[in-house]
Parts: sequence; structure tokens; C-alpha cells
Amino acid sequence: MFRVRVKNDERELRPTKIICLLRSYAAHAAELGNEPPDRPRIFLKPPSSLLPNGGTIIIPEGVRKMHHEVELAIVMGARGKDIPEDSAMEHVGLFLPMLDITARDVQEEARSRGIPWTEAKGYDTFAPFGPEAVPYPEYDWRTRRLWLKVNGILRQDGNTDLLLFGLERIISDISRIMTLEEGDIIMTGTPAGVGPLEDGDLIEAGIDGMAPMNFHVAKKQ
Repeated sequence: MFRVRVKNDERELRPTKIICLLRSYAAHAAELGNEPPDRPRIFLKPPSSLLPNGGTIIIPEGVRKMHHEVELAIVMGARGKDIPEDSAMEHVGLFLPMLDITARDVQEEARSRGIPWTEAKGYDTFAPFGPEAVPYPEYDWRTRRLWLKVNGILRQDGNTDLLLFGLERIISDISRIMTLEEGDIIMTGTPAGVGPLEDGDLIEAGIDGMAPMNFHVAKKQ
């Protein structure tokens, strides 16, 4: 169980799953040498990877290259299966700023061997989230700046208008694969500018209209 502030109240986050989008910004796909996807493509993170704001992102033992990715996330407000696009937003509860942390060397090795790369995304602390969520429909997700700094230096600076697929399409497509439960989290992908994290780094990141998030980075002791 994790808590997040919504206005003047606190709410619990109890997702059954965290669904992440793959290469949903064209510039990010290009910077890693990949083609943009033909439709929303997904992978999963376990809820155990969640890390509240102010926490420490742990570099796992043996990981040599760990990257940051700032993202807009959806917290589902209602259960749904085979959701039509024209009613998809009715199932949204909250919007939340998050980071997708990736053990990039683990991911690259898995890809080269043709095996799944869940390990690269699923370590504890690899899904940090911000201190504040905002409710839908009070928050318009369009034209929102996403940014991330490491040790005060701007690394990522993008905009949700650059998403290859609208949230309605994303929610609808995912719901045809798996039932979306209330509280489930959909991470909508990251803009260009992903880069390495080192022991001792300080991360500040945010999305327009939500409180910024802050994290430390440390090696596993």
C-alpha cells in the first residue's frame, strides 16, 4: 500500500499491475535506435517497484547502466474490459507523475539473447512516483510539459502533445488485452533525453500542473 496526496486528502495506491507503454514518443524511440510502434505496445512492472516521493532509487548489484524516464501516468478510477475509445476517459481516476527506471544493460543483454526483459524494469524502487496526483476531469493531460533534471542539469524536456497515441486509444487497446482494475496504473511513456544515473545523483522531475518529485540514487548496500 502506498499513499499519494490528492488536493487536501491522501489516497491509497493499490494497483494490481503497472502497465507501461513502449516507445510512445517518436524521438525517444529514435534515440535508442528503434522504430516507432504501429500501435500501443506494452510491458509490465510489478507493484512492488513503486517508490514514494523523496525515496532512494537503488542501483541493483551488478547493474552497470541505469537510466531515468519521466512519464505521465494514469490511475484507473473504475474497472473496465473492452472499453470503447469514446468512453475510455470515464474510467480514469487520477493523473500522476512517475519515473520508469531501467537497468539498460540488463535490457540490452536480454534483447540480444531474444529473452524477455522484465528484470530490467521490475527491480524494487524502479517505479518512483510524485507526491501529488490530480483528479480527472479537473486535469487536462494535453499540452503538458514533462521535464527531468539530474543534479540540477536538465536532461528531459518534452510535451504530452508528442505522444504517438491519445490516452483514449491507449486505455481502449490495453483493456482488450487485460481487464483494467480500479487502482491500476498506466505509464504512458517517456520523451527523448533518457540518460544514466549514478550513485549519489539527485533527481528532480515533474509535469505541468502537478507538484515536482525528488529522489536520491544510491548503490545497493
